[in-house]
Amino acid sequence: MLAVLVAHAVATALAPLLVARWGRAAFYPLALVPLGSLVWVALNWPSHDRVPTVHIPWLPELSMDITLRFDSLAAIMSVLVLAIGALVLFYCADYFHHHDGHKENRLPSFAAELVAFSGAMFGLVASDNMLVLYIFWETTTVLSFLLVGHYAERATSRRAATQALLVTTFGGLAMLVGIVVLGQLAGTYLLSELIASPPGGTATAIGVALILVGALSKSAIVPMHFWLPGAMAAPTPVSAYLHAAAMVKAGVYLVARMTPGFADTPLWRPMVIGLGLLTMLLAGWRAVREYDLKLILAFGTVSQLGLITVMVGAGGSDMMLAGLAMLCAHAMFKAALFMVVGVIDHATGTRDIRRLAGLGRHNRPLFAIAVGATASMAALPPFFGFVAKEADLETVLHSPALGSAAPWVLTGIVVGSVFTTIYSLRFLWGAFSAKGLPQPSTRVAEMHRPSTSFLTAPAILAAAGLAFGLWPAGMDAVLDEYATTMPGGSGYHLALWHGLGLPLLLSAVVLAVGTAAFFGRNRLPRTASGFLPLGNADRMYDAVIRGLDILAVRLTAVTQRGSLPATQSVILSTLVLVPIIMLALGARDRPDFALWDSPIQVVVGVLMLAAALGAVVMRNRLAAVLLIGVTGYGCGAIFAFHGAPDLALTQFLVETLVLVIFLLVLRTLPAEADRTNINRHRLPRALLALAVGAAVTTLAVYAMAARTGVGIAALLPDAAYYRGHGSNTVNVLLVDIRAWDTMGEVMVLLVAATGVASLVFRHRRFGAAPRVSQAVGQPDIGPIAAYSPAAGDITWLRGSELRDPRHRSLVLEVATRVIFPLIMMLSAYFFFAGHNHPGGGFAGGLTAGLALVLRYLAGGRYELGETLPLDAGKILGTGLALSATTAITSVALGAPALSSAVVQLDLPVFGHVKLVTALFFDLGVYLIVVGLVLDVLRSLGARVDNEMAEAAGLAKAVAR
Repeated sequence: MLAVLVAHAVATALAPLLVARWGRAAFYPLALVPLGSLVWVALNWPSHDRVPTVHIPWLPELSMDITLRFDSLAAIMSVLVLAIGALVLFYCADYFHHHDGHKENRLPSFAAELVAFSGAMFGLVASDNMLVLYIFWETTTVLSFLLVGHYAERATSRRAATQALLVTTFGGLAMLVGIVVLGQLAGTYLLSELIASPPGGTATAIGVALILVGALSKSAIVPMHFWLPGAMAAPTPVSAYLHAAAMVKAGVYLVARMTPGFADTPLWRPMVIGLGLLTMLLAGWRAVREYDLKLILAFGTVSQLGLITVMVGAGGSDMMLAGLAMLCAHAMFKAALFMVVGVIDHATGTRDIRRLAGLGRHNRPLFAIAVGATASMAALPPFFGFVAKEADLETVLHSPALGSAAPWVLTGIVVGSVFTTIYSLRFLWGAFSAKGLPQPSTRVAEMHRPSTSFLTAPAILAAAGLAFGLWPAGMDAVLDEYATTMPGGSGYHLALWHGLGLPLLLSAVVLAVGTAAFFGRNRLPRTASGFLPLGNADRMYDAVIRGLDILAVRLTAVTQRGSLPATQSVILSTLVLVPIIMLALGARDRPDFALWDSPIQVVVGVLMLAAALGAVVMRNRLAAVLLIGVTGYGCGAIFAFHGAPDLALTQFLVETLVLVIFLLVLRTLPAEADRTNINRHRLPRALLALAVGAAVTTLAVYAMAARTGVGIAALLPDAAYYRGHGSNTVNVLLVDIRAWDTMGEVMVLLVAATGVASLVFRHRRFGAAPRVSQAVGQPDIGPIAAYSPAAGDITWLRGSELRDPRHRSLVLEVATRVIFPLIMMLSAYFFFAGHNHPGGGFAGGLTAGLALVLRYLAGGRYELGETLPLDAGKILGTGLALSATTAITSVALGAPALSSAVVQLDLPVFGHVKLVTALFFDLGVYLIVVGLVLDVLRSLGARVDNEMAEAAGLAKAVAR
């Protein structure tokens, strides 16, 4: 099974290269992948006492081990997926023949997506773990979106792809919730164990109903049926594969898989049988009214999916056997008919039955293929469609699972089958009949004759429908393996002739009534052309989407009006209300806490409160920022008092850097805030601030009180030392135990730096800080010779030569020249010592960043360029690449991704050296922080300096 998945993955990766090299001929070797996988299926066919199983530990903490189980139902579905997949890929080589004159740009990706879909469907039907099944399930959803939207330049294709994605993704999310509910109730996520011992109760019924929502949406069952006809905007191979044989069968497969365990749950049969019958009738009614050949087949597909859902979901081995027979018959004849439509469309340039006349006489091989497939769809003997329909009628008639509802279900199937007969005749007549014309229609007369290879794939499928109709025992032996796993059977078997009886009579009545209705259609009273029994679901979908758009716009207009205070108020109000309401409604443990542990904490707390109150009433922006900084430093002091020097160090460094950033921004603002703005809404803002503080404190208190076991913090020191090979728990936590979190956080830093620089620079994002050699002609410099130092003068900082003397400080320049190397040495110490002592890459990077800040404040923007003449973007990218590469390096050395792997070396001078790979991850973090600080200084510092100089120069020019 793994070999099949790997083969499809490799073929998916190679498909674009093969198509780019060989063009449409690449579909032939690509078809060998599902064909070869089909050989594996045949050689490893399961039995009751031998079920191939693969188990690979993946994410055991999340119950997401890869468990594949190849039982009889998985084997049946695999044959449909792989066999028809191989035929569709073979068919594609001729289908895209007409594009050779103007090479289709998306053909390489189309080939990759189609092969990937075959592999994803195989993984779906073989997955025993429901969470892994869900991953394959959503993979097919995404691939379907890409394949349906293949002609992206067409608005209809884009709309159809989006519609299919939204509907099936909504169902998939509901299904995921149901999977989690059932998995938690049963204590296992393995389908085989869950079905063998299903849980009970109301929660189980809800979970099963949610899974059914996902399955029914995938199989286009009412009320989520409308996406499938819209998806006919896709290329015909996609319709033949995804929407006739593979993707839409995923929902039916899941229903068939879960029926043995959950058919008796309260909501199962009302949803499966009720919605299935309604789908069969409604879609059948729509099919007899269409003029597009693909839409006739599309609504016919929806109708028969409703029938198959009823059969495999009602319960009982006989109905399961009949349902699986219809599943296979439908896959064969409907895939063949979609391919026939593709041939007609390419040969004549139209699918409209009003423009086709005389095609049957003009192309008899194509007509013969269509007759065979249509006869199976209409359930004419001796085709397999007839065998399956007879089985459906017989098993429904004597089903103990349906009980008193059996006659009503039988009536619904008979009426739906009448529609099937009508649209089968409508398809055949509309595509191939002469329609009373002596000559073929213009489109038919001008058609080009399709090649033999183009007709091969549909001919094979049509012939298979005839072969299994004449020899149903072979199909019966295969399908009965799964059907007999269910109780309540009477030993029914598939056969072409069961003798005279009610099922045969009903089949004759269906054919007679359907034929009479079709040929007497002109005499029947016409209904209003726009009448639909339950309305137009497509228009309802559009109305819902429009309503959601309007709601989103209005909600955004209320919550995000472009006012920063208003936006903050919404966010903070949500932070207060939602957790506190949930805390009030839920269970709570009595908190037990002390306000302080030592008097020094009280002193620091009072200072923080005084600074916070001072920041509230202060009009001067600089003073307010400094007071806010006091609260940050006070928080760091509390960390230190609690024995967390690493947190305290980081807090002090971050607070200092943030303070500098605030000061850089404040240069462009007035010194004092407007009194009117300060006084506006002061009371509501004060109340909101108090509510936020109280809410956060309350949640923290109750969160600590809710702990019933030993906290994970007690286990971290040993884990850090013995697994991360470091005694500094905080640093090991960042670079090893939770390195994935750190990777995400450094990506956020990179995005933040990019965003700030993009907002400030607007046009040119990347680059280094300006250097002295680039200063000629700048608005605040003029000729560089004017600022050249006199002979014998001491130049403390290179960049300060170009600054206005009024803005220079000799003391600051001298202090910077002396202190800068010491700060960089401290930065290196923090970096190298961080694995065992306070520090680390983050602290070291912040320290180096503060050294850059000092050089910029003392020497200006040119000094920044002289200190570090590198592109900030390249530093950020190098750091990210270095951190990401550590994941691969750890795996190569036998450790989990992004964890510490130890390399021990014996060096001549240093002796025995133990090197931990987390050091390189930490180096990446170091570079990212340095790059972030450099980017901020370049953006908010050097760039703003330049803009202010330009503004001053313009003001002087105006004054003159």
